[in-house]
Amino acid sequence: MRFQVLMCVLAALWASGCSAESVVQAQFEVEVAFENLFFDRPVDLQHAGDGSGRLFVVEQAGVIQVFANDPAVAMSTIFLDINDRVRDQNNEEGLLGLAFHPDFANNGFFFVSYTASNPRRSVVARYSIEAGDPNRGDPNSEVVIIEAAQPAGNHNGGQIAFGPDGLLYIALGDGGGANDQFGNGQNRTTLLGAILRLDVDNPDAGRNYSIPGDNPFAGNTSGFREEIYAYGLRNPWRFSFDPVTGLLWTADVGQNQFEEVDIIENGGNYGWNEMEGFQCFRPLCDQTGLALPVHEYAHSGQAKSVTGGYVYRGPGVPELIGQYVYADYIDGRIWALDYDGQQVVQNTLLLDTNLNIASFGVDEQGELYICAFNGRIYRFIPTTTAIAEDGVPEAPARLLANHPNPFRAATTITYALSRTAPVELAVYDAQGRRVRTLTTGMRPAGEHALRWDGRTDEGMRSAGGVYFLRLLVAGTVAASRQMVLVR
Repeated sequence: MRFQVLMCVLAALWASGCSAESVVQAQFEVEVAFENLFFDRPVDLQHAGDGSGRLFVVEQAGVIQVFANDPAVAMSTIFLDINDRVRDQNNEEGLLGLAFHPDFANNGFFFVSYTASNPRRSVVARYSIEAGDPNRGDPNSEVVIIEAAQPAGNHNGGQIAFGPDGLLYIALGDGGGANDQFGNGQNRTTLLGAILRLDVDNPDAGRNYSIPGDNPFAGNTSGFREEIYAYGLRNPWRFSFDPVTGLLWTADVGQNQFEEVDIIENGGNYGWNEMEGFQCFRPLCDQTGLALPVHEYAHSGQAKSVTGGYVYRGPGVPELIGQYVYADYIDGRIWALDYDGQQVVQNTLLLDTNLNIASFGVDEQGELYICAFNGRIYRFIPTTTAIAEDGVPEAPARLLANHPNPFRAATTITYALSRTAPVELAVYDAQGRRVRTLTTGMRPAGEHALRWDGRTDEGMRSAGGVYFLRLLVAGTVAASRQMVLVR
C-alpha cells in the first residue's frame, strides 16, 4: 500500500543543487516497509544503537517485537512480554515507550514505560537482556525506576528517551479526564503534566535514580518535584531529540481547538491549562513567563490529535533533511516543519493518508518509519523528476533500498525508470570520493537490479563503513541512499 502527494521543492539533492534552469519535483510516498510483518497496535519503534541494525516495535498490549531491518524479513520474535503487568483497558493505556541505554551494547539495559493497575499508575522500569541472548529481554529482571499515580485512564504520555546528556527523559500527561480537571498542568508538586529528567546511572540511596543538579527545581524548598525538567503540558504524545542540534521536539495533544508542537527547554512552562496552543484556554489567561509553541494547527474535519515525530536526518529523502516530520493520529495527514532556529519558516503538507498514525521511529541510519494502527510499519520513499528549462519533464527515477543493508559480501541495488534515459549510478564514500561506478549509459524503462561486492573500480576491497549511492538521470541527481558495509 502506498500513499502519495506531489509537491515542488526548490532544493538541492545530496551535494548537487538545482539551477535556475531546473526544478526538482519530489513526489513523496509511504509504503509498507516490511511486507511480511503485522503488529498488534504498534505504538513505538526503536533501535538498540548497538550496531546490530535490529528494529524493535512496541505493541500496546505489553509485547515488544524484534526483527532484522530487512524489507524481506520473514518474521519477528518476541523480545519482551510483560502483558501480565500492563494495564491496557483504555485507549491511551498500555505499554507506551521503549528506550535503550546508551551503553546497551555492554550493559544490556533497556527501559520501558507502561500503565499498571491496583493502583492505576504510570511505571518506568529497567530491564536486562537474558544472558547470552541479545534478542530476548528477561521479564523477571524488572527494576522500577519511578511511578506516578494516574487519576484517569487517558493522557498518560509514555515516551521515554535518553538525551544527548545521557539522562533519561520521561513524558507524562496531566492525569486525564478533560480540561485539566485535576489541576495538574500548572502544579509543580506533581509529576503529571510534565517532562521529567533523571540520572539512572548514579542512583541515590533509597531510589533507583538521582536528580541532575541542573534540573530547574533541584534542591528547592517549595515542595516542587525535583524530577521536573519542563511542565505545563496536557498530553505530550511523542518527543524526540534532533541528533544534530540537540533540540527536544514535543507534540502536545490539544483539548478542544488546537494541537501544538513545542521545543522543550530546561525549566519551561508550556502553558496548559492557561493556554491551548497560542490561544487562551482560560478566560483572561496570564501568559507571563509562558513558553509558546513553535507551531499550532486548528481542529478541522477529523484533525484533532497530534502525533510527534522526528527531525529527519536520514539518507533516503534528502529533501526532508533538517525538517521536523509529524502527523495527526485521527485524519492521517503528515507534515514537515522547516524551523530556522528562531521560528517556523514553512509548514508543508507531505501526505494525506487514511492511516491512524500512532508514532514514528528511526533506525540506526536515521531513516524514518511510521507506526500505524492497521498493524503495519511504513517508510518514506522519494520519487524525483527533473524539469528541464523548456518545461518538458525528464525521466522520473526511483532508487530503492539496497538489500541487505548493512551487508558483508555483496548487496543488491535496484532502481526504476519510467522511460528510457541516460543514467549513472555510482558509490561514494563518506568523504564524497567516488569508489565504484556501477552502471552508466542509456537504460530502458522499468526496474534494474545490480550487485556491489564492496570492491572499488580498481578491484580493491573497500573498508567497512558508511557509503552512499547516487543516481543521476540525464545528468541531474535524481536520488541518493546510504548503505553500510561491514568488515
